[in-house]
Amino acid sequence: MRRRAFIQGIAAWRVAWPLAARAQRPERKRRVAVLMGGLSPGDPGGQAEAAALEDGLTELGWKPGGNIELDYHWPGVEGVQASVAANEIVAMRPDLVVSRSTPATAAIRNRGIPVVFVLVADPKGSGFVQDLGRPGGTVTGFSTFEASIGGKWLGLLKEAAPAVTHVSLLFNPETAPFADGYLQSAKAVAQTLGATITAAPCGSAADIEAAFADRVHEGGGGIIGIADIFVTEHRDLIIALAARHRLPAVYGSRIFVPFSGLLAYSADFPDIFHRAAGYVDRILRDARPGELPVQAPARFTLSVNLKTARAIGLALPQTLISRAEEVIE
Repeated sequence: MRRRAFIQGIAAWRVAWPLAARAQRPERKRRVAVLMGGLSPGDPGGQAEAAALEDGLTELGWKPGGNIELDYHWPGVEGVQASVAANEIVAMRPDLVVSRSTPATAAIRNRGIPVVFVLVADPKGSGFVQDLGRPGGTVTGFSTFEASIGGKWLGLLKEAAPAVTHVSLLFNPETAPFADGYLQSAKAVAQTLGATITAAPCGSAADIEAAFADRVHEGGGGIIGIADIFVTEHRDLIIALAARHRLPAVYGSRIFVPFSGLLAYSADFPDIFHRAAGYVDRILRDARPGELPVQAPARFTLSVNLKTARAIGLALPQTLISRAEEVIE
């Protein structure tokens, strides 16, 4: 009896041991590369976006440094550096890549790694997806493109500075091939606002200076700087020129306002990163990127800088100030 009991005990242990071992076995750590296109390390906007991504992942049960490792790459605005960073990422063989911006996504797609893009203006036109509702392939994500925002920018500029009659829309054709959508939207409302708007394609600092000179020469000038990595790269120059020439300007990225930009109306970039965590979670749990629809921005934010307004002789209407999510005194 003792021998039989011993044998039965051994058999029961052999059955139970694999189950116990599996229960105690640590969960496999997942590795996600984050390609922060258009930004350099230490950029405050980029840090806020990264924090939002991590907050979203934490809410879904992922612990950065625990069951998930996030490897950030900050290539700046140079397309060549984005390609270099993409090659480094491929060599690391991560489970997934989060790519910020159109150039970064172009550099990392078709590398055999699932990609969740953010802040891409025209993913279908850029060839990243076959269809917004059903992307196909291994790439999906979150777009920032909303053509009607061009008219919104012009309306805000006229509300802030009613004397503005001639407006230039700054963009780089290479990094913002989608800019015409914004331009046409602004043109559609320009006449009703008593203004004209013209394209100001720029490929260098000299082009930006020339665009400002045109607006100063004609009088009643104003500037729209779209959400374009080239425009963002030249943020300090654009803000300095607007101050020097006392030209009202509105921007498509809120990062201009803390650095003395007058107005910004943009998609909420940290919110997009927070939402992207949901797609990262679903793909790491075996969802197919090609079956996850591309999503549009859910929130937009208005930012104003009252100090800048005073410096160029503007008294912003209280109705505008009261609508702003961010007001810098």
